[in-house]
Amino acid sequence: MSQLKPTKPQFDYINSTAKFPAMVAGFGAGKTEAAVQRCIIGKLRNPKTNRGFYEPTYDLIRMIAWPRFEEVLTDLGIPYKLHKSPLNYIDLGGYGKIIFRSMENPARIIGFSHADADIDELDTLREDEAAAAFRAILARNREIKQNGEPNSIGVTTTPEGFKFVYKNWKKHPKPGFELIQAPTDSNPHLPQDYVENLKAIYPNNLLSAYLNGEFVNLTQGTVYNGYSRDRNQSNEEITRFDFLMVGMDFNVTNMSAVIFVYRQGVFHAVEELTGIYDTPNMINTLKKKYPEHNICVYPDASGASRKTVNASISDITLLESAGFECRAPKRNPFVKDRVMAANAAFESLQVMINSEKCPELASSLEQLTYDNNGVPDKTSGLDHLIDACTYPIAHELPIIKPIAAVPFKFAI
Repeated sequence: MSQLKPTKPQFDYINSTAKFPAMVAGFGAGKTEAAVQRCIIGKLRNPKTNRGFYEPTYDLIRMIAWPRFEEVLTDLGIPYKLHKSPLNYIDLGGYGKIIFRSMENPARIIGFSHADADIDELDTLREDEAAAAFRAILARNREIKQNGEPNSIGVTTTPEGFKFVYKNWKKHPKPGFELIQAPTDSNPHLPQDYVENLKAIYPNNLLSAYLNGEFVNLTQGTVYNGYSRDRNQSNEEITRFDFLMVGMDFNVTNMSAVIFVYRQGVFHAVEELTGIYDTPNMINTLKKKYPEHNICVYPDASGASRKTVNASISDITLLESAGFECRAPKRNPFVKDRVMAANAAFESLQVMINSEKCPELASSLEQLTYDNNGVPDKTSGLDHLIDACTYPIAHELPIIKPIAAVPFKFAI
């Protein structure tokens, strides 16, 4: 059998004999590669049983897991056949199958069994979803190994606050739960500027998690802690013929918009609109207030199908028909990514807010907190203007995670 030469945290995880080892790692520390290697090595040791490999979504299975498995199996010279949807497994011939499933719907993790499993990015799920997925996977983990080893479930993830992995592997670990933490700089194969790039794009409060692999508090305090009324204060106002960028949030009888102008590389929020009844009213308001301006709207992507007015035409179509340019993604970015993009933009002073012209927006940014599930609290009513504000930020100043391949060396 081939011998790996991984980093120390990867080695510890790949070779752990615990029933439930978890590798909690910073970006670029090689956690997914370690999961793939642990899965293959474990499968070769137990050729008469199946093994499960789980990702949060099928997209991640298709784009991340399968290519990495094929690369490693090819490097090792192990014959295989990949059976894609609807079967979703790799056949290793005399070494059995590796079964791939998503955790999008734990109730559908049925109809098969395995002796061991590997779960990638478990803590990116909500805590209740992660718990349900883990229970469902544990129920599938029931084949008996001929070599007498105990069945195991390995977990790899970035730390996402004090959620399922923290509570079960860090705070109150039971026998068999082993935690292996891996900072980004444990990987010597990364580009020289990789860590500096992370420091440049991530807000300070997230670097402990995403650089050091530490559990940090992401669910207390204000959501937009990168915003400071003093530091991010703008005195800019709309001038004649300015090109206006309008972030827009759709809510029936309570639409919101934030108007931005661009000055020397900086986005300035200079006016806000709240309590607009529906999209036709919003269109009329914009045309009446800004008749001499070209307007580009950054709408809530759900407006492609939702309607704030009782009609057969979507909100975004109404905006486009009114002559506005619309920059809308096919779907909204993840809330977490939008929050990080906004906080990074506030901290880097790429986004400024005229708090005199946008008083409700400034107050909302200062007051919005997380709920018990670790997501921005929508029951407060503070999120509407913030959503309108952050759609343009996420579009124009997105967080782009650096990608680094982590090569493994094999000594035969």
